[in-house]
Amino acid sequence: MQTLKDLQLDYLDLYLIHWPIGLKSGDNPFPKNEDGTLQYSDVHPLESWQEMEKLVDEGLVRSIGLSNFNSKQVTEITSKGRIKPSVLQVECHPYLNQKDLINFCNENGILVTAFSPLGSPDRPWAKPGDPLLLEDNEIVGIAKKYKKTAAQVCIRFQIERELSVIPKSTTAHRIKENSEVFDFSLSSEDMKIIESFHRPWRACIPMTEIDGKQVPRDAHHPHFPFHEPF
Repeated sequence: MQTLKDLQLDYLDLYLIHWPIGLKSGDNPFPKNEDGTLQYSDVHPLESWQEMEKLVDEGLVRSIGLSNFNSKQVTEITSKGRIKPSVLQVECHPYLNQKDLINFCNENGILVTAFSPLGSPDRPWAKPGDPLLLEDNEIVGIAKKYKKTAAQVCIRFQIERELSVIPKSTTAHRIKENSEVFDFSLSSEDMKIIESFHRPWRACIPMTEIDGKQVPRDAHHPHFPFHEPF
C-alpha cells in the first residue's frame, strides 16, 4: 500500500475514505480534462469500502472509516459492507453543528470526528463577506466569561458533545493554546446558546467558477454528499 510506504509504517490505526467522489486513477492526484474540469472515476464508494475491508483482513489497517459522507451514504456502507465504519469525520463547528448527523452516528455506534472546528479562518479560498466564527461577538463574549479564547470555546464545545476534535494550526503558541481546553467546562446554558448559532454554513467545500460565479465543484456528481439534509 503506497500510504504505508510513504509513511514508512507497517500498519495504520485508522484509514479513511476522504471523499465519496473518486477521481481517475494515475500519477496525477487531480487529473483534469482540457477544459479544466476534473476527470472522475466511475468507482462507487461501496467498491472503495470493500477494498478498505481487505486492508483490515490483511492486517495493514486496524480500523477504517469515512469522511464527508452523508447519512444515506453511510447507511449504504453499513448495510452492504462487512465492517462497520469506526469513524465519520465531518466539518463541524457552531455555524455547522451537524446535530442530526451526530445523532444518526450515535444511534449506529459510529464515532464522529469534527474537523475545521474553528471555521478554517485561514483557508486560501476564503472571500470577503464570509462568516468569521472566531470573531463572532457572542462566542467572544462566552470566551471572556471563562477567561478563554474563542478558539478554545469552539474546541471545548465539541468535547462537551463527546466528539473527537482536530483543530489545525501551524503556529506554535496556538497549537499549545488549542490543547488547553481540559481545565474548564461549558455550562448547559452556554452549550444551548452555541448550538443556536447553526446556520448552516460550510467553510470546506470544493468550489469552482462557472460564468463568473463560484459554485460547488462536484455538485453535479451523483455521489456529491451535501444535497442531503444530513
